[in-house]
Amino acid sequence: MDFIYNPLYVIAFLCLNIILSEWLVKKTFLKHFGVALLVILVTAFVANIGLMPSASDTVPLYGIIFSHIAPISIFYLLLDVNLKNLKQAGIPMLVMFLIGSGGTFLGAIVGMWVAGGPETIGPMYSVIAGMFTGTYTGGSINFNAVALHYKVMDEGTLFAGSVAVDNVVTTLWMVLTIAIPKLLHKYYPRKKQEIATGEATGNHEGYEEEKVSPQDLAILLVLGPAVLLISNYAAGWLGSLLGFQIPSILILTTIALIMAQSERINRLRGKQVLGLFTVYLFLAVIGAYSELATLAQIGTLAFSLLLFAGILAIVHGAVCFGLGALMKQDWDLIAIASQANIGGSTSALALAKSFNRNDLLLPAILVGSLGNGIGTYLGFLVAGIL
Repeated sequence: MDFIYNPLYVIAFLCLNIILSEWLVKKTFLKHFGVALLVILVTAFVANIGLMPSASDTVPLYGIIFSHIAPISIFYLLLDVNLKNLKQAGIPMLVMFLIGSGGTFLGAIVGMWVAGGPETIGPMYSVIAGMFTGTYTGGSINFNAVALHYKVMDEGTLFAGSVAVDNVVTTLWMVLTIAIPKLLHKYYPRKKQEIATGEATGNHEGYEEEKVSPQDLAILLVLGPAVLLISNYAAGWLGSLLGFQIPSILILTTIALIMAQSERINRLRGKQVLGLFTVYLFLAVIGAYSELATLAQIGTLAFSLLLFAGILAIVHGAVCFGLGALMKQDWDLIAIASQANIGGSTSALALAKSFNRNDLLLPAILVGSLGNGIGTYLGFLVAGIL
């Protein structure tokens, strides 16, 4: 079955999963799940039964989607953002994100204590705690930064198990942050943040009826890769000039926001279609990375790592939603801030889009980028404390 590793087969199957998820939302009782959640679940299922590659198969296409398609999806969706939204949603999002970071820090300490890290994980238990603190503050960049410093990659089984557990818990948390606000809105209704009419230029509802001209589509397909390329080179140039690294996603975000204020860009049709489709591709790959077979292969170590990471996520969620409830914050905003911690800026943006919260797109990106900045520091702090 070597053909399942063919990139043509993989991209076709990923798109098929999106089609199936859209159909299930429209035609079945699963309509309340939403396309974003079903894309993850459907792809996780087919990857785990062997119909398409999973994370350990190291399919280059998955890496391309993470490194290129995901940032381009951010660019397309930000082209519909009005800067007035940041003033209304930015501060609450920042507060909830920092609360979530504190929850991650606390969760790492509690999780490693419950899991009995020194006995069950071994001498590098504190480093593992630091790696997960980093990645659940702002993303995998921080996970790898801590791992590289302590040379965890030399411990092949431990590193592979940590990556697999990280992927599984991240996928489960994406599912939960989609589902939990729906349940809370149903049983504990809370007024969503009011956004003045016309301040959000994009509209998730009705995107399927958006008419796309070949010229507009071509312009967008030029702009996305071009802006990502410029952002990557600019990040490298500025890093060498200033002596410290500026994340390319921040440069891409800045360029997209400047362009979004242009009337000519606003008239381009297809931004929503391209943005949502590329986000769904990203979410599908998240599902494919939820690999259960790797966990089964490393036995009791996998259980200990999963117990630790699961408790970390639970404590983080309890802090986020608990304090958010006391502060009477919007359930959607709490979930998106939490997802910015656990999954990073692209996952937070995808969640905001699945909730049809265009007002929270930009704040989600910005706090996700902040997580990239502070996650490594928190990771090293936890590794040092433990």
